[in-house]
Amino acid sequence: MNPIPPETTASDEQIRETVERILSAGTLPPIVQAGHPALRQRAAALDGQLSSDQLERLIALMRQVMHEAPGVGLAAPQLGIPLQIAVVEDQFDVDPEAAALRKRRPLEFLALLNPGYTPLGTEYASFYEGCLSLNGLQAVVTRPENVLLDFQAPDGSPVQREFAGWQARIVQHETDHLNGVLYVDRAQLRSLSSNAEYAAHWAEPGISKARAGLGFDTGPVSVAGS
Repeated sequence: MNPIPPETTASDEQIRETVERILSAGTLPPIVQAGHPALRQRAAALDGQLSSDQLERLIALMRQVMHEAPGVGLAAPQLGIPLQIAVVEDQFDVDPEAAALRKRRPLEFLALLNPGYTPLGTEYASFYEGCLSLNGLQAVVTRPENVLLDFQAPDGSPVQREFAGWQARIVQHETDHLNGVLYVDRAQLRSLSSNAEYAAHWAEPGISKARAGLGFDTGPVSVAGS
């Protein structure tokens, strides 16, 4: 089991300064990569550190960075901001066979503040997963097929919503980021592949070919504190 990630040591003032610096830069910020401390700390709950204008601008910027990457989710720590904010959206055209097997359906844009998820039922699904903060790599991650997500909308109102299939995978991945957890912490590490090797050997809707060729199982990997 992996250790519990430490809480961020950044003060509210430091967080505000970081956000304002990024917002005023006039360019899209880079997505930080594995090894950056913000990715390995539990982010601070959003609780008045930002004005409503700052929050609105940050969410818009995060969406732009996510689209530019491109990706289906982005968490504030991926910009070096230790705050519990994430954005998700999945409107990509996907091969129908892959979409059906992965239960991948379009997901409208959502901003998730202070999210937390609870597995629903006992079904799990195992698929290759990547991350914008671990460029060029993919690995098989086993996750609950269905989750209940509690979060706040940008206006502060509480929201509770069920997610299934690939949408559930997306919101789990982004919520994990806010707790200092990367997908490799939950991955079957024998499945770890560069994007090039994945494309050359294991690209298919499922994982059976990779499982046979690389010799990994598909049981869930536990992470302390999550």
